Amino acid sequence: MAAKKQVVELVALQCSVCKRRNYTTAKNRRNTQEKLELSKYCPFDRKHTPHKETKIK
Repeated sequence: MAAKKQVVELVALQCSVCKRRNYTTAKNRRNTQEKLELSKYCPFDRKHTPHKETKIK
């Protein structure tokens, strides 16, 4: 049998400057269908940069 999709999904946040995955977070698929984009601190660039949602491998 196929597994049922969960409402809350774990996603990774990837830096748009250095392309590294720095953060993970939970996202409720029913409330937010679009991809997350947050301004987070990148320790490799040492500044706040936009981070976009990607899948966890």
